Amino acid sequence: MPFGGVIEDRSASSSKSHSQAEKRRRDRINAQLATLRKLIPKSDKMDKAALLGSVVEHVKDLKRKALEVSKSLTVPTEVDEVTIDYFYLDQDKTEENIFIKASVCCDDRPELFAELTQALRGLKLTTVRADMASLGGRIKSILVLCNKDGKEGVCVNTVVQSLKGVLSRIAAASTASSYRMRSKRQRFFLPSH
Repeated sequence: MPFGGVIEDRSASSSKSHSQAEKRRRDRINAQLATLRKLIPKSDKMDKAALLGSVVEHVKDLKRKALEVSKSLTVPTEVDEVTIDYFYLDQDKTEENIFIKASVCCDDRPELFAELTQALRGLKLTTVRADMASLGGRIKSILVLCNKDGKEGVCVNTVVQSLKGVLSRIAAASTASSYRMRSKRQRFFLPSH
């Protein structure tokens, strides 16, 4: 009979261990639910399913708000990108009324603005508005451009394609460049690559 007693002891021990683990799991879940209840208003009397549904809706709402805010702000991303859109000022879609919105996001470097200016002059475009932001060695420039001489009759698609090509080369040059913005102290004490 000692063999049967060992099995019963193991079985009882296993059952007790399992119930303790299950209790710890329920306690962790309840602690997390209590944290969620603190974050969601009027959630004191909600059951668990309603609370989780409310949390999901709250997260979706926060995500939507964050997307709206990010659209209105000029914040550089970690990805090099060039986007170009164009629109007409009036209903009559003539070349004199065209505006081009160009956005370039890339690594910041000293020669970047000189390259942008040279590219825009080469395409005979005038900057009407410029929004620029720099963060963590990255820069994002959003430029609203128009044709310098509205009477030249340039093809919109040609200008857009040329601008996209030039800005793509500028953005690509920043990744190929080994230059990284550093403070004076970093340049002095850290080895250059």
